[in-house]
Amino acid sequence: MPPKTLTREQSRQVDRRATEEYGISGLVLMENAGRGVTDVLCEKGIDGPVVICCGKGNNAGDGFVIARHLDLRSFDARVLLWAEPAELAGDAAANFRILEKTDVPIEVFANEHDAARLERQLAGAAWIVDGLLGTGARGEPRPPLDAVIDQLNASAALKLAIDLPSGLDCDTGQPARHTIRAAVTCTFVAAKPGLLAPDAAQYTGEVRVLDIGAPKKLIEEVLAAV
Repeated sequence: MPPKTLTREQSRQVDRRATEEYGISGLVLMENAGRGVTDVLCEKGIDGPVVICCGKGNNAGDGFVIARHLDLRSFDARVLLWAEPAELAGDAAANFRILEKTDVPIEVFANEHDAARLERQLAGAAWIVDGLLGTGARGEPRPPLDAVIDQLNASAALKLAIDLPSGLDCDTGQPARHTIRAAVTCTFVAAKPGLLAPDAAQYTGEVRVLDIGAPKKLIEEVLAAV
């Protein structure tokens, strides 16, 4: 039997209903997601800095949580942000405000691709965590993220994608011309259809499905409503 998958829209339903019907805060789901990814990184082995690359969506919020938990475990973590902090909203903004109070370095690139500055930040990295785009993204990544993705792919560091590699379509598995090539993809609640597409493995690497606390009953209801 093929594995159960959640589409882009079903994933949104799980998040929304977990909050509205079960009273599970989005912050709790994000905390569980970030901590789960941190566990996977530690399991894989960390022998140098972890560079967490964030956009402005919920994947960025997961990235901020990952940075905090890596710091808590005494790993060298740094966050690179391709958004203005004021653009962050909701749970992502809340976790950014928490992270600002820690000693984790944050480099704000805003809406620019500064190749030399990025190269300095990537020097010696063991892992790059991709939190640039999430399941809602479609089509080609817009500048500056297209050039950023290409530069990240050129780095010798291992890449881990949060939920799915930036540039890969969640539902179809169609890659953009600029798509992260991850060694590991940590996706949440259930696999996404695009991650299982025949040609997606070169972008996803090993796919790990992480539980973030959404109730089993809710997941089964969303899956049954197809």
